Amino acid sequence: MRDESGCSVCRGPLRVVVRGRRPVYCSRACQARAYRARKNPPAPEAPELSGRRRQIVEAVWRIAAGRGLQMATIREIAAEAGVTPRVVQYHFTDKHHLLVTALQTLHRDNEQHSRRRIAALRDPSDPRVLLRATLEELLPLDEQRRTSLRVLTAYYAWSLTDPALAAVFLHGEHPLEDLVTALITAAGARPSIDPAEEANLLVGGLSGLGLDLLHRRRTRTDVQRTLDHHLNRILSPHP
Repeated sequence: MRDESGCSVCRGPLRVVVRGRRPVYCSRACQARAYRARKNPPAPEAPELSGRRRQIVEAVWRIAAGRGLQMATIREIAAEAGVTPRVVQYHFTDKHHLLVTALQTLHRDNEQHSRRRIAALRDPSDPRVLLRATLEELLPLDEQRRTSLRVLTAYYAWSLTDPALAAVFLHGEHPLEDLVTALITAAGARPSIDPAEEANLLVGGLSGLGLDLLHRRRTRTDVQRTLDHHLNRILSPHP
């Protein structure tokens, strides 16, 4: 039997217990993820932007997506935002502060869009449905995700030669891989499968396939067929 109230981490179904305390997690993987989150809480994010600051940040995104982050000088950002360079400098201490704030804001926006898409699923409590939807968030399947991926790719390329910006990308935690690991476990991995290793492969592989979609080297159907192939390989058949 299953308790449909959902795991506190992955929202997957919980086993019903006759005696004792009601379980909070669907698996040891989710329990471990929750423990790591308590021991290593995320750093506080920049406050949500609005008004002029938001206008300037969105100008950074348009430049990064269309011309590359190397073109995002204060003068170009100001022109794209329709303000003077002095206004940009008033709202942000320096260019690095602006670029990092724009990246943090993009991550926040992406998370909000993802949550809304996943909440709209027909059965978001099914761990298999949730796993596939979570992985599809890595793919540029609509205009919002296409633009976001172009911006993130521009940031990643620039970070290869900018240690200060690289520090924003390179950190010890892997929250997406941890989430996918927990979802694979909740969805029922085949006995021979290592959920953590498969999560690494899926996240890394879909990130590359997403770039192929941007370049139109592959079609959406091709990529989704590949995703389904790997999910069928690692998950046990439905009982």
